[in-house]
Amino acid sequence: MKDVLSAIFQPANIDQAIASIERPMSKPLIYERWPPLHADWIQLYSINSPNGIKVAVALEEMKLDYDPHLVNIREGDQHTAEFRSVSPNAKIPAIIDPQGPGGQLITIMESGAILIYLAEKTGKLLPTDPIERNECIQWLFFQVGHIGPMFGQYEHFFVHAADKCSDPYPKERYGTEAIRLLGVLEGRLAGRDFIMGGDYTIADIAICPWVRSLRKQAEGHIDLADFPAVDAWLARCTGRPAFETGRIVDGR
Repeated sequence: MKDVLSAIFQPANIDQAIASIERPMSKPLIYERWPPLHADWIQLYSINSPNGIKVAVALEEMKLDYDPHLVNIREGDQHTAEFRSVSPNAKIPAIIDPQGPGGQLITIMESGAILIYLAEKTGKLLPTDPIERNECIQWLFFQVGHIGPMFGQYEHFFVHAADKCSDPYPKERYGTEAIRLLGVLEGRLAGRDFIMGGDYTIADIAICPWVRSLRKQAEGHIDLADFPAVDAWLARCTGRPAFETGRIVDGR
């Protein structure tokens, strides 16, 4: 190797160049705080919040091997340099797949992006027909852009900030929007078992944990009995074995 490099580098730099080539690739920074248990498995960094649950459920449904790592957002784990190295926005969940495209390691943040990635990796839970695939992704983004933010804000002001904000406007604003969005879901699910009809998809996985959380947090104020198609759909989704496992996998 020295003979080859001597034609390119000045003599003083040859040893340094060889050392650089022979040095093992550095491991991801996040491994220092959350070491993998299995080097070739997907690494999940999350907690059992609605956004965290949906990725764990997808991994269970797709029967992918993964190591779950608790990122305790109540203690500020999401703001550490290690976690922000894979999720610069400091939001869970995030994954590392050591066996990504072309066998290369890939890191992914944002739950919607993770769901699409996993569905494409496995060929599961996302329609292959182009029209249906596009429709499924639209409903996935309906959760990302509407269900998650609006339900999350309602729960924040109704539960977590109930004693911090005396102005009724936030509760009224987000409560009204949560009810409207449940109405949109009710219309979609009328006559359907799942968002896409007969097939359970990543759209259901994305929306279900948020509706489940709202039912619990808004008890006595928003009644899912007023949305019978949504209520029946939620029971079907939460009754799946993969949901039962995924909802607690990062709740240690």
